[in-house]
Amino acid sequence: MCLVVLGLHAHPLYPFVVAANRDEVVTRPSAPVAYWREHDGLLAGRDLVAGGTWMGVTRSGRFAALTNVRDPRAFDPGAPTRGELVVRFLAGTDDPVTHVKTRTADVRQRNGFNLLVAGNGRLAWFSNAGGEPCEVGPGVHAVSNALLDTPWPKVRRSAAGLAGILKRHDRIDPEELFALLADRASAPDEELPETGVGLAAERLLSSAFIAAPGYGTRGTTLLLVSAAGRATFLERRFDESFRETGTARFELDFQGWKPLGRVPRPLS
Repeated sequence: MCLVVLGLHAHPLYPFVVAANRDEVVTRPSAPVAYWREHDGLLAGRDLVAGGTWMGVTRSGRFAALTNVRDPRAFDPGAPTRGELVVRFLAGTDDPVTHVKTRTADVRQRNGFNLLVAGNGRLAWFSNAGGEPCEVGPGVHAVSNALLDTPWPKVRRSAAGLAGILKRHDRIDPEELFALLADRASAPDEELPETGVGLAAERLLSSAFIAAPGYGTRGTTLLLVSAAGRATFLERRFDESFRETGTARFELDFQGWKPLGRVPRPLS
C-alpha cells in the first residue's frame, strides 16, 4: 500500500472512513479481496509472492493497513515480508494501542513500514522508520511512503479532499472516494520530497494514482463504517495498463464503532 487517507470520528454518520491505493510492480501477482479460509472472518486481498496483505478487516470490527517507507539505501531484498504484520493484527485479539506498543520485537529486521491498526473505535500507528507508537486522534489523517501525516503533496491533497467530502455530505458516495484517489496529477518539482530515487522517479511517484512503466496503482480499497455498525468494504482493481477491471463489494457487521458525541471540525 502506498497511500492511505482516513477520517476517524470525523463524520456524524460514519465514524471510520478509509480510502487507500496499492501501488506495485505490475508483474507481482496478487489475489483479490476475499475471506481467508485459514483465518475465520478475515477479509483481505493477498500477495501471492510473500503471502501477506496490505489492508484488511474482520467481521469482529478490526482493521489494519500497511504502507512501505521509501528508502532505497536501506532496502534489504531478503528481509521478512511486511504484509505479515497486517495479518498478525487482524488474526489477534489485543486492542490497537496495546498491539503497537508491545508487538514490536521483530520489526527492526523488516524494511521500512507504517502500520495502522484499529478496533472498537480506536486507531493506532507504528513505524519502524521513526516516531513512537501512538494512538491516533480523531480527524483526517493520511500516510504515504514517509511517516504518518508527513506533508508530501499527495498526502496533503488527499487529506484535504477527504475532509471536503466529509464536510459536504450526509451520505458518502464511494465513487467520490474512488475519484479522489484516481488523481494522476504530478506535484510541482519544488514540492517533491527527496527520497533517494532521483527527480524523474519522484515526479512519477508524486501522484495519488501512479501509472508508470512497469509500476503503478493496481487497486483502490475503501472502507466505510456506519454509526449503525455496518461496514462496506470495496476493492477496485486495475490491470497492467492501469485500466479498471472491476469492483468487488462486501457488506459486514463491524462491532464496537459507535460515533463520538462531538465530531471534530474537518480540515479546511
